[in-house]
Amino acid sequence: MVDVSAKPEVPRMATASGVIHLKPETIEKIKAGEVPKGDVLTVAQTAAILAVKRTPELVPMTHPIPITSVNVKPELERDCVRVSVEVKTAAQTGVEMEALVGVASALLTIWDMVKGLEKDEAGQYPTTSIEEIRVLRKVKG
Repeated sequence: MVDVSAKPEVPRMATASGVIHLKPETIEKIKAGEVPKGDVLTVAQTAAILAVKRTPELVPMTHPIPITSVNVKPELERDCVRVSVEVKTAAQTGVEMEALVGVASALLTIWDMVKGLEKDEAGQYPTTSIEEIRVLRKVKG
């Protein structure tokens, strides 16, 4: 771990996003609340918040820092779900890893919840993919 003890605590914010490509029929089932495992977007939002809080357990060299705010925004499109996660803190180090972990967890949760709808006859996922996970914005001070 990098020693941040000499750095002052300052307000910090990071926003990350990513996308999961799904069949249009799966998107319609999410919209209609017809996914057998439950409310996909609510569970994905919860998963993102939990993941943000547990980032130091998942990414070994990150510092445990106080999380002051997490905002998870899923957006349904014709053949995908876009998820953005904004994380805030007042700490000696940034929150971009927390935002990225939140996005990844939300997208993986969506995949888990809809995988029964996404499989083909051979049990494979020919059109399902998670892509474009990236930091959109990072603010210090």
